[in-house]
Amino acid sequence: MKTAFLFPGQGSQAQGMLGESAEAVAETFEEASEALGYDLWALVQKGPVEQLNQTEFTQPALLTASIALWRLWTQAGGTADFVAGHSLGEYSALVASHVLSLTDAVRVVQKRGQLMQAAVPLGAGGMAAVMGLEDDEIIAACRQATLDVESGSVQPANLNAPGQVVISGTQAALDRAIALCQAAGAKRAIALNVSAPFHSELMRPAADDLRATLDQVTFSSPTIDVIQNVLAAPCDDVVLMKAHLVTQLYSAVRWTESIQFLHKAGVTQVVECGPGKVLIGLNKRIEKSMTTANLQNVANISELRAQQS
Repeated sequence: MKTAFLFPGQGSQAQGMLGESAEAVAETFEEASEALGYDLWALVQKGPVEQLNQTEFTQPALLTASIALWRLWTQAGGTADFVAGHSLGEYSALVASHVLSLTDAVRVVQKRGQLMQAAVPLGAGGMAAVMGLEDDEIIAACRQATLDVESGSVQPANLNAPGQVVISGTQAALDRAIALCQAAGAKRAIALNVSAPFHSELMRPAADDLRATLDQVTFSSPTIDVIQNVLAAPCDDVVLMKAHLVTQLYSAVRWTESIQFLHKAGVTQVVECGPGKVLIGLNKRIEKSMTTANLQNVANISELRAQQS
């Protein structure tokens, strides 16, 4: 049985996450807290939730939670044939594969969150979820909307599953794309409550700064194949891996294709490693033949081991 571990992205965080596994994950959170300069565990458990949900705090919190669970899995003798992560989750996958250290990764994603938030003035852009249209139809609507507005653009940001795509861009172009998708027969096309137009061209101003940040940390060869978002395939060239992380900032997360790649590579089970069940839900829409499981606390480890025996 080939297994892939999937690491969630922003939106899966919750105040109190991993509280039932506090003792087991304490060392990992202490390591991250020392790197960040504040008590990350206290923020995750006690809030304030408004701070936890700010991008620069969400990203290191969710990465640390995911890696704490991954470490428990490996300490119990577990491994994986592939790792992948959705947007922010790609950094968790890189830590799991020993490409990045946890210390470097939490500092990078904290900076990444700051750069993403600062790239676009609040209210200048946004994101929307589109349900019930083919990817090609949504791409065409984005292109037309970009042509229809005087300035700005909109593009696919998260190709999450068949019939489930998130688009991102300047506000006028986004509104026009929503209208075009609705006219094309979308079951749902609604604006999301997000603070910035992530994975769009509007993130390009942050790219150079992110590249400079990544240049300050050490990248090592992966010990497990990492599926990168912009490729929907593995990459073992550390120079290219770094470049792909920069491109990811303003490009679509090709999640559907990533799961399809894993299926073609012989993966029969995927495990969501971290808070929430978003990725397992998407997987059921993409490739139903693969079994799914969650690793969200200490108790899940014995359950998961039993499934694989």
